[in-house]
Amino acid sequence: MHVFVSGGTGLIGSAVVAELLAGGHTVLALARSEASARAAEEAGAEPLRGGLTDLDTLRAGAARTDGVVHLAFGNDFSSDEALARCVAEESAAVAALGEQLVGSDRPLVVVSGTPALPGRLATEDDPPMTDGPVGGRGRTVLAALDLASRGVRSSAVRLPRTVHDQGDGGFAGMLTRFARGSGVSGYPGDGTQRWPAVHARDAAVLFRLALEQAPAGTSWHAVADEGDAVRDIAAVIGRRLGLPVESLPTESFGALGPVFAADQPASSARTRAGLGWTPTHPALLADLERLRP
Repeated sequence: MHVFVSGGTGLIGSAVVAELLAGGHTVLALARSEASARAAEEAGAEPLRGGLTDLDTLRAGAARTDGVVHLAFGNDFSSDEALARCVAEESAAVAALGEQLVGSDRPLVVVSGTPALPGRLATEDDPPMTDGPVGGRGRTVLAALDLASRGVRSSAVRLPRTVHDQGDGGFAGMLTRFARGSGVSGYPGDGTQRWPAVHARDAAVLFRLALEQAPAGTSWHAVADEGDAVRDIAAVIGRRLGLPVESLPTESFGALGPVFAADQPASSARTRAGLGWTPTHPALLADLERLRP
C-alpha cells in the first residue's frame, strides 16, 4: 500500500514509518517543517509539507494514497486551554481525513489511548474516555470508528501512557524531564497507581497490522506492560539521574496532573489473539535503565 502518515517523524511516527517501509509499503509523510521533511526523506518516505491544521493538505494526502495512519497531535500540555486547542485541532484533522475516505473501503488507523478504569485492567471492549482533560480525543476516535458504516475501514490503536525507546517517551519521559528540571524524581499521590507501557517499535508493528488486517470499527491495545506502579518508574528515574524520589502534589504536574494520578492498567490479550501481535522489545523499567545522568 501507499500510506499517508501524519506525525511520521516523532518517536512513535518514525518507528511506524520504518515498520511500514520494512513491510513493503511506501509512505507519504506529513511534514510541518523543512527539518521534518528532511527527516522523512532520510527515512525513505516522501514528504508532504503541511501541518495538522492544514485540512486541504490532509485531504490531498488521503486522496493520493491507499490508506491513512493518523498519529499527529499538538502536544502542548502547558495549560488547560492549550491542551483543549490541541484536542480541537486533532478532531478537525481526523474528520477531514475520514471524509476523504468515505465510500472507498480504504483503511484509516487512528491513534487513541487505553481507557482508565481504576482497579481493573482495561480491555479492547471498554469504550474510550470521553470526559476529563483529554476526553475530546475519545470522542474524536468514536467518530472515526463510526465511519465504518460509511465505507471506511477505520480502526483505532490505543496506546498506553508510556510509549518508550531508549528510556524516553510518554508519561515516563515527562517524569524524566520534570525530574531533570526540578531536581526531584516526583510522582503524584502514593505512587501505587499503575501505568501501562509499550516499546515504540512494538507499537509500530501493531499499527502496521491494523492497517493491513483490522476489521472496520475495531479497537486494539498496544500494551506490552499491563501496569507499572508510578513510584517504581520514578524510583528508576531517580536512581539513574542521582536524584531524590518523592511524592508531590498532583497540581505539580500541570494540566495532566489528574491523568498522572489515575490508576489505569490495561490488557492486550484480545489484540495478541486477534492480530497475532507479540511484543519483543525491552519493557519500560528495563528501558529506563538506559537513561543517562
